[in-house]
Amino acid sequence: MSRDLSYAAVIARKNEIMKASLGIDFQDFIQSPIAFDYERMMRETGFSHDDLVRIQRETKVGNTPLFELTRLTEAVRKIAGPGKGATILVKDEAANASGSFKARRASISAYQAMIKGYKGMIAATSGNYGAAVASQAAQRGLKCIIVQEVYDSRGVGQPEIVEKGRACEAYGAEVLKLTVGPELFYMLLRTLEETGFFNASLYTPFGIRGVETLGTEIAEQVRGRYGKDPDAVIITHAGGGNLTGTARGLLQAGCNDTRVVACSVDLSGLHMASDIDFNRKSFTTGHTGFGVPFATWPDRVDVPRNAARSLRYMDEYHLVSQGEVFYMTELLTKLEGLERGPAGNISLTAAVALARQMDRDQIVVVQETEYTGAGKHHNSQLSFARENGIEVRRGDPKENQPGKSIVIPERLEQVWGREQDIDKLRLSYLKNAANILPAAQWSENDLAFLAADVKKTPAWVQQHMADLAK
Repeated sequence: MSRDLSYAAVIARKNEIMKASLGIDFQDFIQSPIAFDYERMMRETGFSHDDLVRIQRETKVGNTPLFELTRLTEAVRKIAGPGKGATILVKDEAANASGSFKARRASISAYQAMIKGYKGMIAATSGNYGAAVASQAAQRGLKCIIVQEVYDSRGVGQPEIVEKGRACEAYGAEVLKLTVGPELFYMLLRTLEETGFFNASLYTPFGIRGVETLGTEIAEQVRGRYGKDPDAVIITHAGGGNLTGTARGLLQAGCNDTRVVACSVDLSGLHMASDIDFNRKSFTTGHTGFGVPFATWPDRVDVPRNAARSLRYMDEYHLVSQGEVFYMTELLTKLEGLERGPAGNISLTAAVALARQMDRDQIVVVQETEYTGAGKHHNSQLSFARENGIEVRRGDPKENQPGKSIVIPERLEQVWGREQDIDKLRLSYLKNAANILPAAQWSENDLAFLAADVKKTPAWVQQHMADLAK
């Protein structure tokens, strides 16, 4: 008897599909509609830190270089106050196989798929992660299917997404290219069910554990060169896995006093599931369209419980404009001889703003870079913006309007970004939790879980429960 392939029927089967495609029964960890045993779920991946390093070494992942950006640091010190201007370092993750930190996430999923006897891997992605999954699958002798959201209803795809799809195909993956909307998750579920392949989701414990090595490497490399821990690590934030994994690695290495700073491109007012807005943004990841919703409710993903939980680990949240990131992308090339993709330079942009305010004897680490070229190059993205009616000009980046104008700074002094109210995000998270289970029904265990998930105390959660009705 054939299965019902209607949208409603496939979505209704999502839990059984996920269980079969991951080999994880999330029910083992779930304690209530909102709480689950997060740390036990992470431990039961079964990998030690040494295992992670060994697995990644086998497929050309990890041990990437850490560079001191000497000329950029000098430029920042010229515009900073007396005694200010922290040393800026960058972790060059473009050196990983497939050209981004996401190779770390994909490496552990590919290994897990191989040892569990799956014939292939599937991932839903806009691109960089898909290329990483395809690269890792190729090295493990696995088939690979990437389900990619590429086009608006006109059949027009952003050059960055098109380029990332090309990269997936270059590594041997079959790419299912879709239009924006709910079709992506539906097709992911259908393809998982039809093939019996492993679900290389961005949000599984395997993917997040893979990023932990990035945090430990930063700690080891900074200590080895400077004899101290980094004072701040700036992490590009979208779905939360980058931040969660890196922060966990830093904590494992004992960097308890290192500030974990999230950074996203401010795309306020643009809806990521909107056909109209889809091609009116010049960043397909690392922006507030993912960063804010995923911070305020992580479990809006393709697994029953998300292992990427950014509010658990972030100390600050910084926002930057598209124009500021494009400016820093050009400046990195001209000052440091490193041509890297704009999405990987989001955290670099925030690092400049923070370094200006930090002491000269302090260290700020830009936690990743990514490869560039073809449609991922900033000139391609700016040309596409103009073709879609976006004004591109030089001036004060404070005049940037997402979906309408990209204002590129004229000088470094204009690169400031702005702070996101992290407590406001925490309250939004609690409101979302209350929509799942009314606050009056929260148990002591629920309060403890929620407090850990927003990096506060149970008393703080109780203190703000009255705000949930506002």
